[in-house]
Amino acid sequence: MTGQIIKALSGFYYVDAGKGQPVPCRGRGRLRHQKATPLVGDRVEISRLDDGTGMVEAILPRKNQFRRPMVANIDQMVIVASGAIPVTDPFLIDRMSAMAEWKGCEVLICFNKCDLERAEDLVSLYRGAGFPTLQVSAETGDGISDLAAAITGKVSAFTGNSGVGKSSILNALQPGFGLQVGEVSEKLGRGRHTTRHVELFPVAGGFVADTPGFSSFDVEQMEAIPKEALASAFREFAPYMDLCRFQGCAHVKEKGCAVREAVAEGKIALSRHKSYIRLYEQAREIPDWEISKN
Repeated sequence: MTGQIIKALSGFYYVDAGKGQPVPCRGRGRLRHQKATPLVGDRVEISRLDDGTGMVEAILPRKNQFRRPMVANIDQMVIVASGAIPVTDPFLIDRMSAMAEWKGCEVLICFNKCDLERAEDLVSLYRGAGFPTLQVSAETGDGISDLAAAITGKVSAFTGNSGVGKSSILNALQPGFGLQVGEVSEKLGRGRHTTRHVELFPVAGGFVADTPGFSSFDVEQMEAIPKEALASAFREFAPYMDLCRFQGCAHVKEKGCAVREAVAEGKIALSRHKSYIRLYEQAREIPDWEISKN
């Protein structure tokens, strides 16, 4: 049968096969020989044993994979931001959305604390760039039903700068979520040698990837996007990239760049292009050997 790994711990992979309780499985020895390590989020083929446990026989093809945390097949990155204290720097949203685009995740931008500040300018900016964008309040419940509908049936990862209310939103979506994650974290312990444990928790008809006891999906710890791939991670550049005068245009300062012309004409937001240039300059500093291990 097939299923999805929702937790990996102490050599066991807990597989949700849609038949009640997750099946605790070991990996077949041949997976080690193939240097194939099952990850939380993997779709796998398993066989059942007489004692109720199982064996992971094969890992099905992945749509994406993250290194920090180690997880696969994320459908959607939910970027939580705020127009109130703390006000989210648009560069952080652009960096997170670029990472998600590069990894083949859907992007949903969620502005929390809309009871304090609705952040209409930023909402307009990101909707104009083509991103589904919600205004919610974990405090009042405003917009939470729309967010619940957006994550139903998907594996989502929540990320955002400190203080924007990721935990409050998750508790609004699934009362007791924090208690559930805290219980897992307590069982694992928080010593400095503790491995970052990733688990898929059921929330609002979908799953949310979280790392109990740690900040989940810290973009600072993710792989770097190669500079050659960066423009494709800015979705609103797509209609103009093939119209540049020169092949291999970096869209930074080149003459005849159609992307820059679109920025000048207001078709692409200036702040988005500035974020692209900032990320491009950072990517130029990354050694080739570091890119190759991603």
